Amino acid sequence: MAEENKEKEEKKEDNGMTISEETYMTSGAHIGTRQKTADIKDFIYKVRNDGLYIIDVKKTDERIKVAGKFISKYDPKNILIVSVRQYGQKPIKKLSEHTGISVLDGRFRPGTLTNPNAKGFLEPELLILTDPLADAQALHEAENIGIPVIGLCDTNNETKFLDLVIPTNNKGRRALALVYWLLTRAILKEQGKIKKYEDFNPPVEDFEAEI
Repeated sequence: MAEENKEKEEKKEDNGMTISEETYMTSGAHIGTRQKTADIKDFIYKVRNDGLYIIDVKKTDERIKVAGKFISKYDPKNILIVSVRQYGQKPIKKLSEHTGISVLDGRFRPGTLTNPNAKGFLEPELLILTDPLADAQALHEAENIGIPVIGLCDTNNETKFLDLVIPTNNKGRRALALVYWLLTRAILKEQGKIKKYEDFNPPVEDFEAEI
């Protein structure tokens, strides 16, 4: 078993990815939709016989590393992460527990970022969205106030107004858990809170929403 794990580690280091492609596949992070926008075509690996577009998880992995660097430049208190989607709500709360980043889960009230008189008004310097389509209100308000936005994008998403795209299945329960677990790890590594990825001990399952 130890030899098998060692082989997996070596294989992982060879392709430069932070985890194996197999781990991404197991979580379904590669499974897109039957729709493809022109914005996302560069992140698509292939289309299956059943019409589902498949996301290139090597690019997912690359973008998570880039996002970790980008996010770590900001004070966590000045970052807001949003998820209207139910399966994204537990993962973002777990990310918040480990990083101190502010969370807004569930309904996003209009005016949250643009109306100083609104209940729960917030002034983030960076916004992270679970799904730019479901979180469209937050995206529009971020665009209005001119702050950068990172978005988890499926094959049916447009990337207009996004500064950084993380291509992934942004609807699946296990896919969202894995991507937010990886993003948490990447942020902590960039902040110097952990020296290497393997130092992040919580299991991915901790990030999974209940069914």
